[in-house]
Amino acid sequence: MDPYTPRPRTGGRKKLTLSAKEYSKVTGTIASVRRSRNEREEEHTGPANGRVHASRDAYHRAEPSFIAEESFVRAPLNSRVVSGTAIPKTKGKAREEHLDDMPLEIQEAMILEDLLYVLMGIEGIYINHHEDYSPDDDDPLEGIRFVASKRLDPSLRDLVDRILPLATYYTAISSFIELRSHLDFGLVNHALCASLRDMLKDYQTLLSQLEHAFNASPQFTLQKLWFYVHPTVHTLSLIYQLITELATADDPSGSGSSAESSTDDEDEARNEALGLGGAKLKAVLSEMDKGSLGASGIAVKGGEVLAILYERMQNMSGDPAARTLYGTLLRAAGKPYVAMLQMWTRTGKLADPYEEFCVKESKFINRGTLEMDYTDEYWERRYTLRDGSTQAGSSKRHQAGIPPPRTAGGRLPGGACIPPLLEGWKHKVLLAGKYLNVIRECGIEIRKDSVALDEDWPMDDERFYKSIEEDYTYANRTLLQLLLKDQELIPRLRCIKRYFFLSHASFLTHFLDLSHLELRKSSKTASLVKLQSLLDLSLSTDAHGDDAMFREDLKVVTMPSGLYEWLLKVVNVSGVIGGEDGDWEGGHDDHKKEKDDKKQILAIDAIALDYNVKFPLSLVISRKTILRYQLIFRFLLHLKHVEGSLSSMWIEQMSTPWRRVVPAHPEFEKWRLRVFVLRARMLAFVQQILAFITFEVLEPNWHSLEVKLAKVTTVDQLLRDHVDFLDTCLKECMLTSSKLLKAYSKLIVTCSTFALYTASFTKSANQALAALETAEGDQGMNKRLEFLSKFETNFNHWFKIYVDCVQFYASSENVSLLPLVVRLNSIKATS
Repeated sequence: MDPYTPRPRTGGRKKLTLSAKEYSKVTGTIASVRRSRNEREEEHTGPANGRVHASRDAYHRAEPSFIAEESFVRAPLNSRVVSGTAIPKTKGKAREEHLDDMPLEIQEAMILEDLLYVLMGIEGIYINHHEDYSPDDDDPLEGIRFVASKRLDPSLRDLVDRILPLATYYTAISSFIELRSHLDFGLVNHALCASLRDMLKDYQTLLSQLEHAFNASPQFTLQKLWFYVHPTVHTLSLIYQLITELATADDPSGSGSSAESSTDDEDEARNEALGLGGAKLKAVLSEMDKGSLGASGIAVKGGEVLAILYERMQNMSGDPAARTLYGTLLRAAGKPYVAMLQMWTRTGKLADPYEEFCVKESKFINRGTLEMDYTDEYWERRYTLRDGSTQAGSSKRHQAGIPPPRTAGGRLPGGACIPPLLEGWKHKVLLAGKYLNVIRECGIEIRKDSVALDEDWPMDDERFYKSIEEDYTYANRTLLQLLLKDQELIPRLRCIKRYFFLSHASFLTHFLDLSHLELRKSSKTASLVKLQSLLDLSLSTDAHGDDAMFREDLKVVTMPSGLYEWLLKVVNVSGVIGGEDGDWEGGHDDHKKEKDDKKQILAIDAIALDYNVKFPLSLVISRKTILRYQLIFRFLLHLKHVEGSLSSMWIEQMSTPWRRVVPAHPEFEKWRLRVFVLRARMLAFVQQILAFITFEVLEPNWHSLEVKLAKVTTVDQLLRDHVDFLDTCLKECMLTSSKLLKAYSKLIVTCSTFALYTASFTKSANQALAALETAEGDQGMNKRLEFLSKFETNFNHWFKIYVDCVQFYASSENVSLLPLVVRLNSIKATS
């Protein structure tokens, strides 16, 4: 069978139109149907309705337009929809002039018909737009105001005025739905508009039922219409109040448009002069303005919409209808928010395309930043709450990325506003997702059998918060097990403690003996490769157990500046080391930017240990915590070095020049005794500080940390306990007080400088003994005594200041310094 090939028609009409004969036949049929229907209605109705239809027929005869005809199915919009041949306004006014001549029953029927159109936002014949209404200038979210004809009977007009606000509410809500359904307003607004649209469908169903009653029941009156729409007026008024608050929350002052309008002419003139005029430029500038909105221009979306709904529900809790309505809208609008929250707390995935959720992600921060991150950005700033609050304190940190509130003391805009129902749970919501993200970064599949993913509880249901608690518990338990058991966190912390706190000091002694020549060089000329090889050699002979397992992660590094200079700079600028906002980041940057023309420091003063940790342990042993360990290590290393230097001086002074007794020369004996006493006092001071730091600060605090780690229940508590342990150690080691640091640094530098003159003192003793055997005698003893008195004066001065500072802080701020006061007073007593 051959395929069918359509052939072009010939002689057909180019346009499908009605001939004059066909048009007359159709219109005649419609007119005859109308007349026969009216006659039947007059037979079964009273004289009042007959007068109504007579008046209508008179009007239709006066205006025989097809647009004004009512079809045989009585479609309500046929005669009112605006078209090119719509009824002119003058015709309505002309008809309005005869309204007061009509009987009351006919006025009521006419106004009832008008109301059915006006309640759908369509202007009627006897009910028109307000005289101030302008479609181009008026805000559509305020709704269209309608007024009834002044010629209408006062008794009817009073009732009509009660019903007319319903049209204003309806048009405003329709405009709100149309506007807020745009993509930029987010999923919460979309869900709210969908719920409002469903309510308007019920309203439209009510209007269709009222229209049917008007057409079918002769007893349908204006009073009955008011009876049926009265509850709806209250409902739509509540919705109107809600959308008004949502619309005005963007710009509470409402002054933005007026300020802009005053400069429109100048801007247009300037743009034209520069050749920048045109619609395209205006469109581009409009998009730029949308993208650079300030706090007052951020759209009301996400959590702020839910907060407004909840506040209205609480404020109007005395009205059962209002509470029910706002509760329904809150549950409907909260569904997308709940879906985002559950995906975050159950999978660790943040699906927030319109920035509505309370948690935000900084995608530029990834796990790679942990290698050189001195601010713990991955953990603290990769995922944060949009309101800027932290679990450490309820106060909000106004920082970059946190928008200011709408008004002074008001709520935050957009997604930064936490729904009041979630305010007490926001930190658990944040942590649950953060924990799961760490687990996902480790390549571990997240399986949750206890909670079904298809559960969708509303925000005001207790089961919703129970599910959040279960999600948080699961994420916390899984990550805690990963850190403590799978990644062996505690053995690594013990290894770091042994090396950085010198608990296993034999390796350090061995290392210092092997590298003493290299450590005497300047920090820039010392070879890190050689120092690293000597460290590996020292560790290989002394490391055992866990130390041997993790020793490859231990590295030697050098710092550009001395410990006390940098600590004083940081403490003087920020007042504390390692505060909430990372107070030593700036100091660390300055630490790296030391000028080359400054005095070079020795390698022994710049050397430090570093420890490489892989993810996810780098969350706990981060660069910030490693820096704290390095500070304590350098502090202890310097003490050990000065103690070793003074001990070497004591060994040196056991040689012949110092052991020889010369009773005939009392000045030499006095000088030698003063050197011995000063060296002994310095050595005693260093040993007392070292003993206090080791046995009364580090060891007790480490024991307390181990007890806490054995009982830890949350990952956040683990991180907090570890950082608190290091901060406590720094404080009790007196490394966070500028006054204590200044006095201590002067004192310890005096001791180390005195130890450097060991050979000079021995040489002076030999010269003095040689000079005593000559006839002239020793002529340089006064210079020796003067040189020694400078050390004594300097040491005594700073020692007194240091003891006074320690006593002050022990009695006011740091009680843990009391044992050190006793130790230092014993040195002062022996002197």
